Amino acid sequence: MKLKIERSALLKSLGHIQSVVEKRNTIPILSNVLLECDGTQLKLAATDLDLAISEAVEAEVMAPGGITAPAHTLYDIVRKLPDGSQVQLSYDAESQRLTISAGRSRFTLSCLPREDFPVMSEGDLPHSFAAPAASIKRLIDKTRFAVSTEETRYYLNGIYLHAANDDDGGAVLRGVATDGHRLARFDMEQPEGLNDMPGVIVPRKAVGELRKLVDEFEGDIQVSLSETKIRFTFADIVLTSKLIDGTFPDYSRVIPEGNDKIMEIDSKQFAEAVDRVSTISTEKTRSIKLSLSGDNLKLSVNSPEHGTAKEELAASYGADEMEIGFNSRYLLDILSQIEGDLAQMVLADSTAPTILKDLTDEGALYVLMPMRV
Repeated sequence: MKLKIERSALLKSLGHIQSVVEKRNTIPILSNVLLECDGTQLKLAATDLDLAISEAVEAEVMAPGGITAPAHTLYDIVRKLPDGSQVQLSYDAESQRLTISAGRSRFTLSCLPREDFPVMSEGDLPHSFAAPAASIKRLIDKTRFAVSTEETRYYLNGIYLHAANDDDGGAVLRGVATDGHRLARFDMEQPEGLNDMPGVIVPRKAVGELRKLVDEFEGDIQVSLSETKIRFTFADIVLTSKLIDGTFPDYSRVIPEGNDKIMEIDSKQFAEAVDRVSTISTEKTRSIKLSLSGDNLKLSVNSPEHGTAKEELAASYGADEMEIGFNSRYLLDILSQIEGDLAQMVLADSTAPTILKDLTDEGALYVLMPMRV
């Protein structure tokens, strides 16, 4: 195997590929990136057995072939090579080493045979649709902050994707995430071919890798899936992931329907005030109390360790006076997703879940559980 490639093209591709590779692996081959060249292309691939990524990039191939090399080490070498340089990769079967050279720099890496590299079998992916990268990016951003990190509740460790109907009866592709304390739901226009799609839970790591890729891509992403796997196809990149084998809870039961107290407030001022007042809240509870009365909202924190903090804000609220407590970090996570000038809180009482909405974004809805303060 021997080829020449632009340093910038190789670095960009390795950046995508190496982030799938875990830093510590008990199986040596999983620390490696698969390099295969033929014709005018270098193909790179990596996997952790649950998630696989491959990418093709243009190269000047002198001798076709393939090998696997340590992913993070190779990425670091290419990253530190001079910008604009031509990188030559050549593998010597006798010494079983890959040589990387550019200008006066020369490195050799120990390799493992490509025959040892595991291939994730996709099987049949009967459901397929195309969706704009910008829409997928938005769905991820609006929901992934609420994905649970609690491994025992593995079925909450991802975004639940399914076909649904919105409040007006329109067909949508819906993403939902919850960790039991807050819930985020986002609807995007339903792409064609989605009608018989099963509901699937896309794992947290796959969501993270997908989010990095959509940042650099414009146009439509081809999504293909079965009940066990999902594949996202970009121009030259294919990301394939196993799905979480579990049943996502009936989230509609968490979204309250009887809330009748509505408060509207400047979202930016609200977020800044919550951030300021929560400075002295204890690390464990992060609790903050909201006192609603007329056109006035009082935020307060009372910490036995640090002292007290209070702030008042103007708000539009016409219902009975009430007090309710929240985890300030969870509240800030939701407020950071509200892009419009006004945030709306729909409340019932101090013990019932509260709905938060962005008045400029009908597709997004958030639910936050209260806490005792």
